[in-house]
Amino acid sequence: MSEKIIKYPCPIRRAGTGPKHHFFGYYNKSTWDRSDRYLLANQVPMMDADLQADLEAEIGFFDLENQDAFTVVDTTTTWNWQMGCQSQWLDGQPGRQIIYNIRSQNTQSPYPNLGSRIFNIDTGTSRDLDLPIYVVAPNSQFAISIDYRRLWITHETIGYCDAEPQAPLALAPTTDGLRYLDLNTGEHQLLVSYADLKSFHHVPSMDKAIHWVSHIEINPASSRILFLHRWTERVKDETCFLHRLITINPDGTDMRLLECSDHPLPQLAEDFDPSAVGTFDYEKSEYQISHPLWCDDNRIIVWGPHQGSIHYHLYTDADNGPVEVVGATVLDENGHMTFSPVNKRWLLSDTYPDSETNQRILFLYDMEQDLRYDLGSFYTDPNLRKENRCDLHPRWSRDGQLVCIDSVHENIRQMYIIDVSELVGK
Repeated sequence: MSEKIIKYPCPIRRAGTGPKHHFFGYYNKSTWDRSDRYLLANQVPMMDADLQADLEAEIGFFDLENQDAFTVVDTTTTWNWQMGCQSQWLDGQPGRQIIYNIRSQNTQSPYPNLGSRIFNIDTGTSRDLDLPIYVVAPNSQFAISIDYRRLWITHETIGYCDAEPQAPLALAPTTDGLRYLDLNTGEHQLLVSYADLKSFHHVPSMDKAIHWVSHIEINPASSRILFLHRWTERVKDETCFLHRLITINPDGTDMRLLECSDHPLPQLAEDFDPSAVGTFDYEKSEYQISHPLWCDDNRIIVWGPHQGSIHYHLYTDADNGPVEVVGATVLDENGHMTFSPVNKRWLLSDTYPDSETNQRILFLYDMEQDLRYDLGSFYTDPNLRKENRCDLHPRWSRDGQLVCIDSVHENIRQMYIIDVSELVGK
């Protein structure tokens, strides 16, 4: 082991003791509320299941100051194992309010029967919106929406299945793409279409491909949006996915291309066997751009290739802006990375399972000292498939003293809280 990698186990405990399974989903949102008392979670009766349109998950929260008592606030059938139902605290609104995706009765929506709900925990009242949300702006004034039914076809792991079979999807339609949703009025509009994205710095590999967007994030000032534009001719084989990192204003202006990983695809050969690809080979590809997140209002951390080498990179949001390698010698594989909300010295991330041991590493990286502190190693069942897997997806508490992960290392899908206060306070 490198002398720059230090084993530093920290106190860890499971959230809750009930018989049901719990998870939050993605790494890019805090599961804690502003007070760090309440912990958002999805509650399900099983550790693993193939997703169906009628499969329910309960939405609720743990009260960390009341013996982790779990309160259920609603149920939903719009969820997946990777992202849950995209539940998020509305920090810019008074009191304790959350938003999450639901199955609706609105057939006139751009995404029929998919919507979102704002629930006020303090009053017990709710309000429904005509679009599902992907990410909410930090000021809680707007959200960005996409069609999760499209994702079910292009990238099943993060999509929602439909009750009825879908018609074949257009490859790059002018009528669909990223949508802006006003959380106060419910009004929405197309921000940028897939046709727009296909024509923006066009490359020939886009011509026969189907296009989609994922990994959408809004900067702390709520003034810029990042996303990954992806395209492929073979949706069932992720090694054929191509990627670009793009930013845009909330009104659709000033779109910028920060990185493109267009590359040859020998996998498109007729005799290529996608089943021969390992579960996590895609995440370990030398071409993948993944897991981008704002460091601050102008910089983005991401795993991906730049100028012929793949690393954790820190981009400046500008045309031809500077790109900095982060942790060149110790951060050598893809992970779900976020900076501490109170001290950008600390970068939290994880690894995908080792192909031999099935262990995943949770770690903190010290940006000032170029040191990696391994907080723990967590086993995952190798029988879990791509769509049903359980990534650690580490998330910070608001005060930067705790970390929450999803894990199956005890043969149950649960959330665990790790106390990193001693390390970050050194």
